[in-house]
Amino acid sequence: MKRLTLGADIGGSHITAALIDLEEKTEVKNTWSRNRIQSDGSAEDIINAWAQTLEKSAQGCDLKNLTINIAMPGPMDYRNGICKIKDQGKYKALYGLNIKQLLANRLGILPSRINFMNDAACFLKGEVFSGTMAGYDHAIGLTLGTGLGTSYFANGKVKDAGLWNMPFLNGIAEDYISTRWFVSRFAELSGSSIKDVKDLIENHKESIHFKTIFSEFSVNLATVIHKFIRKKMPIVAVLGGNIANAEAYFIEDTRKHLAKIMGYSFPVKKSVLGEKAALIGAGSVYCN
Repeated sequence: MKRLTLGADIGGSHITAALIDLEEKTEVKNTWSRNRIQSDGSAEDIINAWAQTLEKSAQGCDLKNLTINIAMPGPMDYRNGICKIKDQGKYKALYGLNIKQLLANRLGILPSRINFMNDAACFLKGEVFSGTMAGYDHAIGLTLGTGLGTSYFANGKVKDAGLWNMPFLNGIAEDYISTRWFVSRFAELSGSSIKDVKDLIENHKESIHFKTIFSEFSVNLATVIHKFIRKKMPIVAVLGGNIANAEAYFIEDTRKHLAKIMGYSFPVKKSVLGEKAALIGAGSVYCN
């Protein structure tokens, strides 16, 4: 019998889920499910949307017999399943709630069947397990999206680095390395609004501000990566998250700026697993 787990990756605007084959180290065919989440909605609506996605991916498997591993952004009490996200423009209604218990109640299973884990750590573990970082023994990962996730791999273990809120420029790192920075910076320069980075690329590529924004972002990202390198001394970095899909507009400049800061070239790679990384990483926690 196959060893399966139900993996999920929860972001600021979506949930992705799939059954994970722990022997093959990949998702089970035709179980992939992704849905957008109104992260500013009520707690009941958010939990219900998560549950519907998980039920769809389970595809007839008895949830009572499955382990559900969920990659989730922090801050959070992962062991007890209590959400600590506050003032980040997402999941305001979940603050202070035991979302493990709420989700278990909605799914009709025991809370012990659900494990919440840091999404950035799961992303890097997936890349080390079967992706871009396979074969490396000391690496850092950054997930670039609604928020900023940071993680590091050393001595066979992946941990959340928690650098999203480190002091940076006039605020914290996440203020400058996230979707909201692109949205606010474009509005500041153009007086117009965009939904996200995808919208910027698809509908505003001809804007006189397009190159300026990505140029500024590459400098900010290189500076954050350098601070991360000085703390953890890795030999390679990998980028994931929705913003990483726009790599063509910033990754080379980021490498150049980083090389200028450090005095030598440092490998910065893009995830090859993409959205699968966190799912596979969460599943792989229980197959070592």
